[in-house]
Amino acid sequence: MTELGASIHDDGVFFRVWAPRRRSITLQLNGRSPVRLRPVGDGYFETLVARLPPGSRYRYLLDDDVPRPDPASRHQPDGVHGASSVVDPRTFPWMDDGFRGHDLADLVLYELHVGTFTTAGTFEAVIPHLPHLVDLGITAIELMPIGQFPGSRNWGYDGVYPFAPQSTYGGPVGLRKLVNACHERGLSVLLDVVYNHLGPEGNYLGDFGPYFTDRYRTPWGPAINFDGADARGVRRFVTASAAHWVREYHLDGLRLDAVHSVFDASPVSILKEVVAAAEHEGLAWRRPVHVMAESHDNERALVLPPDRGGVGSAAVWSDDFHHALHTVLTAERSGYYRDFGRPEQLARAIREGFAFQGEPAEYWRRPRGTPSADLPGERFVICVQNHDQVGNRARGDRLSQLVSFEAVKLAAALLFATPALPLVFMGEEYGETAPFQFFTSFLDGELAAAVKRGRSEDLARFGWEDAAPDPGDPATFMRSHLNPALRRAPQHRELLAYYRRWLELRRTHPALGARGKERAACDIAASGAVIVLDRRGPDDERVLLAANLTAERVLWAPPEGPWRVLLDSASDEFGGSARGPSPLRPYQAILYERAV
Repeated sequence: MTELGASIHDDGVFFRVWAPRRRSITLQLNGRSPVRLRPVGDGYFETLVARLPPGSRYRYLLDDDVPRPDPASRHQPDGVHGASSVVDPRTFPWMDDGFRGHDLADLVLYELHVGTFTTAGTFEAVIPHLPHLVDLGITAIELMPIGQFPGSRNWGYDGVYPFAPQSTYGGPVGLRKLVNACHERGLSVLLDVVYNHLGPEGNYLGDFGPYFTDRYRTPWGPAINFDGADARGVRRFVTASAAHWVREYHLDGLRLDAVHSVFDASPVSILKEVVAAAEHEGLAWRRPVHVMAESHDNERALVLPPDRGGVGSAAVWSDDFHHALHTVLTAERSGYYRDFGRPEQLARAIREGFAFQGEPAEYWRRPRGTPSADLPGERFVICVQNHDQVGNRARGDRLSQLVSFEAVKLAAALLFATPALPLVFMGEEYGETAPFQFFTSFLDGELAAAVKRGRSEDLARFGWEDAAPDPGDPATFMRSHLNPALRRAPQHRELLAYYRRWLELRRTHPALGARGKERAACDIAASGAVIVLDRRGPDDERVLLAANLTAERVLWAPPEGPWRVLLDSASDEFGGSARGPSPLRPYQAILYERAV
């Protein structure tokens, strides 16, 4: 299908828009006479304008009455309410022809928010920090959503232009520079995309067509119309967006936000079409494109291939690993944590992927989950913290602010020893102390006030007693910036060395990594105090992780045999003070290797 939006060709700029609710569409160009688009069927309007330079600003006049930006705008230099801008992707000097991406099982994800990762808060400002990530052992960065949103401060989930990189981050050129720099250093780049809703401010899609439906409702506003009247145009719009990010920005994958809120009763799921569209674009670059799904439903069909009735996504988020580990370490039981807290749930999440596989869940008031033991480890993304689990706390406090230093290291040991894809949240690797709080910069004062009230109500329902900071206060945003100078400070430096060592072992030891889940065993020992993860390599290499989940010393020893210690979380080099592996100290984690 001809590309949506404004696309540059040798003979001019081609404009195409889907607007089935409109009788006429007129192109308004700065300094030029208006141009009437011709209807071409199925609600589409299009025209070709010769000799129009890149950077030209334009709007669409709907029925000779209402001027609006392009729903498929590639750039909104003046924000969500301003004119759209023509972008020429052909002029960027890509230098990544030799980059071949990473196999799924080799991904180590690093989630970052562009606006708070650096003081400058731009795509280009991330580039000087890429050597740190490479040295750490990261293989892919995952950008939180960057589609144009109101103002300059937002998590990204209030974006309203699914083709346009945020202008205050550096727009299309800045994103291309970042991706190019990542590929030159051997890093893949994944993008978090939001196809379950659009933000409330600057959202003009409903003026063009039936993009939204009142038959479903998401927690964030009207659901996108994927299965109602005229849904075909909506589906084309969304699949075109997915393909666009891969084609125009050479991205290596997408993270589909909250697919449990993507409602579609069609014979073929829109999720399946999004996956296919993104993967198809990757063929041109001769490298894999990984589309991953975030869902709280523990749904195995998301990673099953289409010929087995699945969606075909590469991997699915396993929140169960985080929830089970978090509750064991913190004893928190509010909200969805009420269903967790038993060490055996953590063992099952490590061993099988999901802790809940159809059992009743009190928080959800229904059975939750599907079987997962047969699914490969690389089909699961796990973490000890991420933007949701940190930012949706009242104060946005990180794990390092909630538990002891030794418990933080224990969490990392379980993260990296589990046969799954690990995700590290920005700053986690050195124990960042800055919170990550929820922030916005809505231009509409009434909307900003409503968001503030809604945020407080949501946190109250979860059981948080602390007052939530005002999302619209710039100070909330400023508090959330990283302080990379901490990498050189005592204890932070040792934690960084610990993360680096774990990722080195995970990359080089045949018994570690995402592969080989079928050869892994995980059990609880010492009356629930110790979790023991036994992993074997393809040639019967063997490692054993013993982790004390308690604040007490625990007697435990590995089974008989010649074992040597590969890594001890309580050793001096990692900021500990252990003298020998027995008994296990509070929250101590030891990785043993069977000696040959």
